[in-house]
Amino acid sequence: MNGSRHFDRRPFAFAVACVALTSVGFLASAPQPARLPDPTVSQGATAEWVDLFNRKNLDGWKVFPSPADAAANPWTVHDDVLSCAGQPIGYIETEKSYESFELELEWRFDPKKGAGNSGVLLRVVGEDQVWPKSMEAQLHSENAGDIWNIGDFTATVDASRTQGRRTVKNYDTNEKPLGGWNHYRIVFDGPTLMLFVNGTLQNVATHCEAVPGRLALQSEGAHIQFRNIRLRELPKAARPQ
Repeated sequence: MNGSRHFDRRPFAFAVACVALTSVGFLASAPQPARLPDPTVSQGATAEWVDLFNRKNLDGWKVFPSPADAAANPWTVHDDVLSCAGQPIGYIETEKSYESFELELEWRFDPKKGAGNSGVLLRVVGEDQVWPKSMEAQLHSENAGDIWNIGDFTATVDASRTQGRRTVKNYDTNEKPLGGWNHYRIVFDGPTLMLFVNGTLQNVATHCEAVPGRLALQSEGAHIQFRNIRLRELPKAARPQ
């Protein structure tokens, strides 16, 4: 013997391995965050996109309240952009109805005119009025991604983020500075509504009334512009079970 101690590493290695295996087992059994299925990655992704706004005129849309003449119409088209003057209060809605769909559009507020308010009304049913029964994807500056329930539209939302008819978005605003174009992706698939603002899933509602309804853009006192409004319908086969 040379006076040095011999350390048998086998028991130590065995103990480390046991701890590692126990840790792996714990992580595997730990509850994982729930992930909502995105129906558009299955059969629905093959559906064709349809432009709801032809970039030339208001064909396919109806203005409420109906303007007395062209000068009284708050909705105008210029350079491939749909603009709203904000007055009178009301909306422009599709002539067709849609139940399950993926909707994309871009919007912006004019920095010279300041921040403002508007919204995308989904599954609008019943008579035209201010405001019709629907689910609203909010467009109020710095609040895009909020959900507003209009006319007691049946839906389940996160109670911890809900006060009255408003369900606040999940995260802080991720809108572009005034003047920049923002992107809304809205997936309304059967009973589930998902709102994506500039790529971020900001809000979800479940157990929504699955009824066909019109789509509408609000004229709510502020100048706002829209472009690249398109939609593809989702077949029943694409809906999460």
